[in-house]
Amino acid sequence: MAASQHRYTLTAIGLHWLMALLIIATFLLGLTMVDIPGLTPTKLKYFSWHKWMGVTVLAFACVRLLWRLTHATPPYAQPIPKWQHAAAHGAHGLLYVLIFAVPLSGYFFSLAAGVPVVYLGVLPLPNLIAPDPELKVLLGQTHYVLNMILLAVVSLHLLAVIKHQFFDRDRVLQRMLP
Repeated sequence: MAASQHRYTLTAIGLHWLMALLIIATFLLGLTMVDIPGLTPTKLKYFSWHKWMGVTVLAFACVRLLWRLTHATPPYAQPIPKWQHAAAHGAHGLLYVLIFAVPLSGYFFSLAAGVPVVYLGVLPLPNLIAPDPELKVLLGQTHYVLNMILLAVVSLHLLAVIKHQFFDRDRVLQRMLP
């Protein structure tokens, strides 16, 4: 479906909210699983689910990027200051980088740890690197830091939404609501 003059398409809206929910769920599951002491069946199950969700996020990120590259964003209903437009553009660009970098860093972290990724328990993904204990540490730290950056950028994104919705009252949020 085509977007109205000041709204995203239903496809863009659906991808946005689906990915937001998936990323939040994957993040929360990641926090939960690492807090489980020892190596329990529950922890192993959560690690598998976390990986599957990460691969799903990466797949949807590819679809979303293709959609974004082939569909223009709708203009704002009201003009916003140039610095806000630049900040929004930069934050969205960083979000796109992170929705690729976070799952990829997790994938390579798993491979460096010597643990293959088998999507949904049936589709083995390629082992692109050999197990490497030193690289495992670096990739684990990278995955963590990228997640914290993602949390910070998403938090700024939400604060901007709140500002636009409740202080500016400029209907920016309505562009992304179904």
